[in-house]
Amino acid sequence: MKREPRRWVGRPLRRLDGATKLRGDALFTDDLRLPGMLVGKMLRSPHAHARILSIDTANAEALAGVKAVAVGEEMPVRYGILPRAEDETALAVGKVRYVGEPVAAVAAIDEATALAALDLIDVRYDPLPAIFDPREAMTREDVKIHAETKVANIERQASLLFGDVEGGFAAADHVREDTFFKAAATHAPIETHAALAQYSGGKLTLWSSTQVPHYLHRALAKVLELPMERIRVIKPFLGGGFGGKGEPFSLEFVASHLARKTGRPVKIVHTREEVFLSHRGRHPMHMTVKLGVKADGTITALHFRNILDGGCYGSYGLVTLYYSGQLLTCPYVIPAYRFDGFRVHTNKPPSGAQRGHGGVSPRYAIDVQLDRVAEDLGIDPLEIRLRNAVQPDSVTVNDLRITSCAFSECLEQVGSAISWKERRGKLPRGRGVGMAGGCYLSGAGKAIYFNPMPHSSVRITADRGGGVTVFSGAADIGQGSDTMLAVVAAETLGIAPSMVTVVSADTDTTPVDLGTYSSRVTFMAGNACLEAATQLRDVLLAAVAEELEVHVDTLEIRDGVIDGPGIDADPLTFADAIVLAESRGGPVNGVGGYTPPELGGSYRGAGVGPSAAYSFSAHAAEVEVDLETGHVEVVRLIASHDLGVALNPLAAEGQVEGGASMGLGETLMEDYEVLEGGQLACPSLLEYRIPTAVDLPDLETILVESVDPEGPYGAKECGEGSVHPTIPAVVNAVYDAVGVWLHEVPISPETILALMKKDQTRRVAPRGATRP
Repeated sequence: MKREPRRWVGRPLRRLDGATKLRGDALFTDDLRLPGMLVGKMLRSPHAHARILSIDTANAEALAGVKAVAVGEEMPVRYGILPRAEDETALAVGKVRYVGEPVAAVAAIDEATALAALDLIDVRYDPLPAIFDPREAMTREDVKIHAETKVANIERQASLLFGDVEGGFAAADHVREDTFFKAAATHAPIETHAALAQYSGGKLTLWSSTQVPHYLHRALAKVLELPMERIRVIKPFLGGGFGGKGEPFSLEFVASHLARKTGRPVKIVHTREEVFLSHRGRHPMHMTVKLGVKADGTITALHFRNILDGGCYGSYGLVTLYYSGQLLTCPYVIPAYRFDGFRVHTNKPPSGAQRGHGGVSPRYAIDVQLDRVAEDLGIDPLEIRLRNAVQPDSVTVNDLRITSCAFSECLEQVGSAISWKERRGKLPRGRGVGMAGGCYLSGAGKAIYFNPMPHSSVRITADRGGGVTVFSGAADIGQGSDTMLAVVAAETLGIAPSMVTVVSADTDTTPVDLGTYSSRVTFMAGNACLEAATQLRDVLLAAVAEELEVHVDTLEIRDGVIDGPGIDADPLTFADAIVLAESRGGPVNGVGGYTPPELGGSYRGAGVGPSAAYSFSAHAAEVEVDLETGHVEVVRLIASHDLGVALNPLAAEGQVEGGASMGLGETLMEDYEVLEGGQLACPSLLEYRIPTAVDLPDLETILVESVDPEGPYGAKECGEGSVHPTIPAVVNAVYDAVGVWLHEVPISPETILALMKKDQTRRVAPRGATRP
């Protein structure tokens, strides 16, 4: 499909909040100050696993300047982002399960007093054996991190079978099986978590750096045992999330509880170390890939096994587990597929959702394995991908519906840009190129809690001066969703985006949107906004048609002016149309909502993975490996992304570049390591390295448009899928450069050197596995 010419859609536009942030005028949660505000701090466990025998807060409560102290028994109701995994309390009750788990909290007149009070709280512990390896945790019946787990510490198990897998392997001309390990990573947003709570007149107001105001609203009502109508959640400007603020956190409940207890506002702001302890980042994954192919490289069967280290709580883990398996049936056609996965509890901070949720690590394993198979058979890696590429208007073996799809074009674009045919396998030793593919969903097809209501709703009002206000519960976390809503509204209404104001993420004033996760906002909130703006436009044009006594279909709004028959020399403006409409029936509004169509199969687990649309991507990397040190430098990265239609190409390029940059960090440097004993190896941005502008290579973005039939103006996601191909593209390029396969990331120079000194075709065995 070709994109229709539009007035604003497809133009590179500045973000609505760009100048505000540039001037330093944007107010983030920690910038907010209220009269009488107290400082909250939380006391954290020094043990990875222990019973809490007693907590004595008397000395802390007696300290001058301390206004309240809280312990877990005051908020015993369990919560969790998933209804089937509500296993946390705001403060630990009876037991701690990781180093850094909050056990008590104080509210005081200043930070120094609050910290002094924490030192006066006496907690008595009975230490318990701790487990840090998920493979050990799967077998330890004698150590239960959660008493509810039925088999050892296995929280969830998933087994899926599609097609004749054994027959597929029997029909294959070549079968290869290998193991892979992807280390944990964490989000590292620049803004740390922050919450400011005020309880006044029987109503709680919470300002929070959250990606999910609606889910937080529900969780607060549950844990604090307050009716939802007596709670208001507001998301101010937010300084990055990447999934790390995508569920309710302890500090939000604690600040709210202390505010109600003291009658004064309470603010809690995490230190950087506390952000690392709160975690919810990328699961460590131990993966086994068995792939069968015909002699020409056509895939016949895939068996993927995965052990996820979930840390000590559920978080998004059930979804992560299924995503890690369900999303592997594209972007390559898999005719027969088996998935066996386990999410296992360990005494580490909880793993959760991170950008590209669930699919980044499996994509690394699959796309490296595909290169290995291609090497075995003497097939070009680009050709084997094109031969197996998913096509538009198809259905995968596990019932994922593919509509728009330009994956083959993405592959061809990056191949051409990096001169693949001329350079693959032909560069001097130490220099190499590699590629990989990927796909991701444009929002989950099912809500986190089952309900028949829209996943996103939007209300638009128009004032007599010609201004338009879009009200949406969607949380702009820095990705530019407010600007996206303004562009969709302006395009539909025939006005400039500068005439549109967006009010978002306030549970008292905006309709519900389920939150910013799974790359859902453009598709879902965008469609809701399109429907609301269309309704408003129709009301305005109907009023004009009645006034001019012409048929409504002959009228349109263009650049803020009504155009059509019956319009005399004096232009009829958008504001005039609003006045006409309002004079006929009161305030002028439009409302819209979006609910995904019924998708997926009827098997257990079918609700995780279906989406109304999927993005597709391909990356090509060029690397230089220092033959003396093993150091890898990515000198060039080309990222092509099928995003349906680029509503705002400037913003879309930024999202793709951001995703690719995060992928580079996880390939080369980021390792969220927990030491024996439960301490973090990298509790700050000094030790936990993330890429800066200095570290990034020449990065080229290619936006590929497939025009999705159900997306707003043809658009679909681009913020998360752009992470997926980076890791395998770099790993495959390293093989092209020096002939070593890396089955563990992040890459280390020491590993590369060791392999180069041995057999250069031998792989790196995952941690704890037997090396060949």
